[in-house]
Amino acid sequence: MDALRDPYPAVAALLRRFRAQRPLRAGSLLMTVFGDAIAPRGERISLGSLISLAGPFGLAERLVRTSVARLAADGWLAPLRRGRRSEYRLSDTGHGVFAEATRRIYAVSPGEWDGSWTLLTVPPGSGTRAQVRERLRWSGFGQLAPGVFVHPSRSARSLLPADSAEDGWLFTSRGESLEADRRVAAAAWDLADLARRYRRFRDAFAPIEACGSLRHLAPQSAFVVRTLLIHEYRKIHLRDPLLPPALLPEDWIGAEAYALCRRLYQAVFSAAERHLDAHGATLDGPLPSPGPEVFARFGGLASP
Repeated sequence: MDALRDPYPAVAALLRRFRAQRPLRAGSLLMTVFGDAIAPRGERISLGSLISLAGPFGLAERLVRTSVARLAADGWLAPLRRGRRSEYRLSDTGHGVFAEATRRIYAVSPGEWDGSWTLLTVPPGSGTRAQVRERLRWSGFGQLAPGVFVHPSRSARSLLPADSAEDGWLFTSRGESLEADRRVAAAAWDLADLARRYRRFRDAFAPIEACGSLRHLAPQSAFVVRTLLIHEYRKIHLRDPLLPPALLPEDWIGAEAYALCRRLYQAVFSAAERHLDAHGATLDGPLPSPGPEVFARFGGLASP
């Protein structure tokens, strides 16, 4: 099948949209494949199989080889060579980052909130202030003022250096009213920008759901939809602080985007796994079956 001429028009439109992106970040898409599809199936795959899986996205063999070599040089992947053949696995660093990202991407949306805030202040003289700030932002904390970070549910203890109490002070606090809490949320996070990103995601993927029975998609098309779905969703969702509904605007678009992503993922999951069965392998043989944790994604998936 021509990589950019999928027989399903809505899927072909997704592929054209992906290919039109500039710059075309092939390495980012390959990391989506690793995180979503390869991590739950042993965390390693032969280079030949990765080239085959990347083909439907229009990624040429040379580009795949260059991209995985760069990812390995950056410490995300670890190579293994046997003669002229090679495979790649998630490095220890890659495994740790993907474990946290996986927890956030596929988790059930937040529910009730007890009204308490985690407040962290990082003093100006802290030698690790920049490092702590980046870890806090990655974990969904918002910044109220220089050195002042908040989140309504998450703990920050694990984000501070274990051997230096001077790098930050932790507090638990409560607002005087729900309106005050909402003002804190509006000040700490750019929810309007996040909403715009979610709307673009919805507008790109809603036509896929409208095209008919997704469970009848060919395995390759299902793999394309699943990969691009998570590729685009994770870029937005990992920016999302995942605030409880009480702190969000009414009819929050993030909830609609999550529900759409969950429905599409559930619909194409089994067929996409069949594509992995047919085109994925390690140097030792077929990919192992997915671990049980994958079926807990988005609140629970049916086994293929």
